[in-house]
Amino acid sequence: METTARAMYMKVSAQKTRLVIDQIRGKKVETALSILTLSNKAVSKDISKLLKSAIANAENNNNLNIDELYVKTAFVGEGPTQKRMRPRAMGRGNTIRKRSSHITIVLDEKGR
Repeated sequence: METTARAMYMKVSAQKTRLVIDQIRGKKVETALSILTLSNKAVSKDISKLLKSAIANAENNNNLNIDELYVKTAFVGEGPTQKRMRPRAMGRGNTIRKRSSHITIVLDEKGR
């Protein structure tokens, strides 16, 4: 039985998040957590928190064995972009895009 955890409206771009998510897709849960703790990317702390939430969902809601869990799918979608203006020379202005992302992690047991 699959277990899902989602983090919506994370204040980091989807492009930066995909670099970390690609490293844990298909891995066992223990391996994925160790990869995230050793990663230098700032978003890896948020992803590890989400992965721990997915593990707790699998254990408490679906009564799955934690030792058999692996990351079945993990993907990142783009969230809404906030648009801001930055003043420039001679009365001009540039737009600043503050991007956000939606992260989804799906866990499943290896024997299924």
